[in-house]
Amino acid sequence: MSSQNRRSSFSSSTASSLAKRHPSLSSGKAKAVPPPYVAKKRAPLSNLTNQKNVPSSSSVQCSTKIAIAKTKKEPPARISVTRSPIRGNRLPVLENVNSSAVTIPEANSLPLGKGVSPSKSDGMSVSVDETLSSCDSIKSPEVEYLDNSDISAVDSIQRKTFSNLKISDTTEPEGNIRGRDIIVELGRGDKIVNIDNVYSDPQLCATYACDIYKHLRESETRKRPSTDFMERIQKDINVSMRAILIDWLVEVAEEYRLVPDTLYLTVNYIDRYLSGNAVNRQRLQLLGVASMMIASKYEEICAPQVEEFCYITDNTYLKQEVLQMESSVLNYLKFEMSAPTIKCFLRRFVRAAQEVNEVPSLHLECLANYIAELSLLEYSMLCYAPSLIAASAIFLAKFILFPSQKPWHSTLQHYTHYQPSDLCACVKDLHRLCCNNNNSNLPAIREKYSQHKYKYVAKKYIPPSIPQQVFQN
Repeated sequence: MSSQNRRSSFSSSTASSLAKRHPSLSSGKAKAVPPPYVAKKRAPLSNLTNQKNVPSSSSVQCSTKIAIAKTKKEPPARISVTRSPIRGNRLPVLENVNSSAVTIPEANSLPLGKGVSPSKSDGMSVSVDETLSSCDSIKSPEVEYLDNSDISAVDSIQRKTFSNLKISDTTEPEGNIRGRDIIVELGRGDKIVNIDNVYSDPQLCATYACDIYKHLRESETRKRPSTDFMERIQKDINVSMRAILIDWLVEVAEEYRLVPDTLYLTVNYIDRYLSGNAVNRQRLQLLGVASMMIASKYEEICAPQVEEFCYITDNTYLKQEVLQMESSVLNYLKFEMSAPTIKCFLRRFVRAAQEVNEVPSLHLECLANYIAELSLLEYSMLCYAPSLIAASAIFLAKFILFPSQKPWHSTLQHYTHYQPSDLCACVKDLHRLCCNNNNSNLPAIREKYSQHKYKYVAKKYIPPSIPQQVFQN
């Protein structure tokens, strides 16, 4: 799927809620926040999305010159990025939280930032120099060159190659199944719809999609965090502190308009690092920003700079500290940054849930994403594999939107490799999270999905119970 489709265009609608929060505590004393800033909304950082239409409060001036050096090279172009300052964003200091009983404030405050973002004056220079090879280069005697008379032979080889690789340069009608991808008939006559039949879009990887997801299912067991690191490894932090950190990271991801994969990878890095390293509460937020910086470099087109991650913590940590933590995380993870997350499987399962012939439902996709992000906050959900959580989120979303229909069908069972009975425990845990989220003191995800662009799915009515018969195979 293209990055444009994956990228969510965030707005600053949650800014007012952040401005209402109390300032965090530093050394046990509350910070004094100037009254004029409390009433103001933060301006969105729209310059990080490479969009043309940006608000007047954020001006982006980008000019890139690409010099193709054949006889002369021009100096590299310089991209100047100007950002409006961020109003706030510091995690509540966890050293003031009792590890035995954490009391989360009614409104977890991220205090207002001081001054202007350090990146405002920093430029970002991009230089692209490409040298074209000459077409009149001397031909190597070891290579056999084809003349115009051999065009028919080339066409024959190309046709044979396309036939072997099952590649077609023609667009097939919607819903048509290719010869090798026949419709599978189950015992009761249900048909499995092929969702990998769009060969015209190379980014869908229709030819290799099955092999790719088979590999992801195999590797998800190797790159999962421990399910008991809080009890076994961590002595100074607890489950509530982890939830506060992830809730804050959701707000940071929305501020910087990061793609969803960046947030999921960030949480994966945090949990994997905590599975083998004891971290005190003073450095937990440092681990969070370092992990998000790594994930941003892996996923984003234009990743935030290290100075911006220092600034978003109200300069609690120095640049050198962030870089040292980044090095520590990378070395512990052995630079294995690619990890199957819930979002990886959710994209494919949404396509299977909607099937080829159905009109895509944005409500279903948004609601499934909302349920999946809620699972990030819950430490107990680590006992479930990412693919299982993704499938359970689809199951619960379909049950909420279409309570009179059976949530599972043969196409979903074929592509998820899960039967309804396999999802029962996970679906019930996700259902509990949805029911309790309205009373939660961690509102970032609820506020995010209460917007129009997400179809207000966080405000959907959640049935108080799920009938047991929907889990029958």
